[in-house]
Amino acid sequence: QVQLVESGGGSVRSGGSLRLSCAVSKYLPGTYYMAWFRRAPGKEREGVAVISSDGRTTYADSVKGRFTISEDNVENTLYLQMNSLIPEDTAVYYCAADFGTKWWGFVLRSDEYRFWGLGTQVTVSS
Repeated sequence: QVQLVESGGGSVRSGGSLRLSCAVSKYLPGTYYMAWFRRAPGKEREGVAVISSDGRTTYADSVKGRFTISEDNVENTLYLQMNSLIPEDTAVYYCAADFGTKWWGFVLRSDEYRFWGLGTQVTVSS
C-alpha cells in the first residue's frame, strides 16, 4: 500500500505562487506515474499535471506555462510549483500515484490511479 500526504496549500492573492508537496511512503517500482488532480467547488475532479518514471510530463491546458510538476527521488516527494495563480485555480489539490504501463493519452484521468492523498486546499483571491 502506498500512502500519500499533501502539504503546502494555503491562501494567496491572484498572481501569487505556492508550492505543493506530496510525501510518498515508499519507493514505487518500475514504471510509475505521479500526478496532481484538483476539485473545485461544484466541479468534477480534473487532472492537472503528471510525471512518469522516465521523466515525461504533461499538463492540463488551463495550467500550462504556469504550473510545473517535479519529483525528488531521494526524498520520495512530488512537487507542484504553481505560479501566476488565478481565482479559477481555487480547489482542493490531490496527489495520486500508480505503477504499471499506461497509455500516455489517459494519464490525466483520475480512474488511472489507485493511490490518493487526502488533499490540500488552495484558495486564490482576486
